[in-house]
Formats: sequence, C-alpha cells, structure tokens
Amino acid sequence: MRRARKRFGQHFLHDPGVLRRIVDAIDPKPGERIVEIGPGRGALTLPLLERCGRLEVIEIDRDLVPLLRERAAGRGELVVHEADVLEFDFGALAGGGSKLRVCGNLPYNISTPLLFHLLDSRALISDMHFMLQKEVVDRIVAPPGGKTYGRLTVMVAAACAATALFRVGRGAFQPPPAVDSAVVRLVPHTGDPFPLPDRDRFARIVAAAFSMRRKTLRNSLRGLVDAAQFDAAGIDAGRRPETLAPAEFARLAAL
Repeated sequence: MRRARKRFGQHFLHDPGVLRRIVDAIDPKPGERIVEIGPGRGALTLPLLERCGRLEVIEIDRDLVPLLRERAAGRGELVVHEADVLEFDFGALAGGGSKLRVCGNLPYNISTPLLFHLLDSRALISDMHFMLQKEVVDRIVAPPGGKTYGRLTVMVAAACAATALFRVGRGAFQPPPAVDSAVVRLVPHTGDPFPLPDRDRFARIVAAAFSMRRKTLRNSLRGLVDAAQFDAAGIDAGRRPETLAPAEFARLAAL
C-alpha cells in the first residue's frame, strides 16, 4: 500500500462507519455534478460513485491516479483531474445549468486558502461537505465574542450557511493526524445575507481588523474607517473585532 506523502498533507480516511456517515450527509443522487477534492486511495470516492454513477475528482498526487482508476472500474464513470486544487478553475466544470456539489477530506495544510478559493466560486456551487481539522470547523461556525471567532468565520458567513455535522477521531485515519477532525456542511447563500455593495472593501476591513485582533477597531482600521463612518454605522470604535457580528462588518464596509 502506498504511503501518504507528507508534502501533500495526506491522511487517508479508512473508518467504514465514518465513511457511511459522510456519504449519508452528502446524499448523492444520479445526475448530480459531484466533485471530490483529494480522493486519495478512493475510500470516499467508491461509495459516492456507486450512489451517483458519475463522479469528478481532483487529485494532485499523480501516483494515486492509476490506483483510483483501477478501484473505480465497473462502479461508474470516474473523471480524474490531475491538478492542484488551489489553482483549479471550478468554472471549467460548471455547465448545463446544474451547479456543482463539492466534497472531500481536505488536506489540513491548505484547508483555509482552499476554502477561500472555493468561496470565490460559490455561484457555481450548490453545497459543500468537507472533513476538516476540528479547530477549523470550530472557527467556521463560531459565534461572535470568543477566541475562535475570526476572519474565516466572518468571510464564510457572508458567503454560506455553515453547519458542523459531527466530530471524527484520529483513529479513523491512516496515518492518524495529530488533531481531531470534523465534518462541515456549507451551503452558499442565494443572495447576500446582509447588504454588501463592495465585497472587496468588506474583505479588506475584515482582514485588517483580525490582523490586529487585540487592538480596538479604531486602531486596526485606521486609514480604512474614520470616526464619522464609525458613527454612521452605529459602531463603537473602541470595540474589538471579535465582538462584531458579520453584518456589522458589512455596515462598516458600506460607508
């Protein structure tokens, strides 16, 4: 059996019970455009393929591709894209009016930049189901006010409804990772959940605020938001960024 490559952050999921729960959560149907990121040895790929009949996968490790094709033979149509998912154009997969359903056991070392990459393509996606480091899932669904609430929380909230589904222990993987994992469901909003006339300014403000999260907004947003704009938004400039709800960041960005 081929060993995991550390440079790809590979931890192969092998627990049958966990795999069943993930497939049931995705609930794939024939005719849907399902895309799996990082199929690895095919533990999730094969049950998905059997349920939906056709599956597209994105795999960076070319050594795994022959094994995937061999294991998928006779189970359905497997389309393999040998590519770095961080550079992959999801728009090239979209077509025919049907949106993509994206899933996968995401490599921990690229999970956050990959989530931001996928959020940029959210108009093409109907939902996403991912296995992530539990700490990342906790950050995605965190309420305002705590240490886990941050830039990722706010940016995901502006793009998707997020639901933490269940925790997965380390023993479900080979080799076992050093941390626990969790499965999250992300469903892109059909419209903005709050007014966002300038999404780029919103992203800049959120990034600046959390780059200095121990400082007050007055200091961290200096040069981006002035005193009059804080007053117009009805937000105290003496607050810290983790106390603001996503909609409050949007109010600051709209001025």
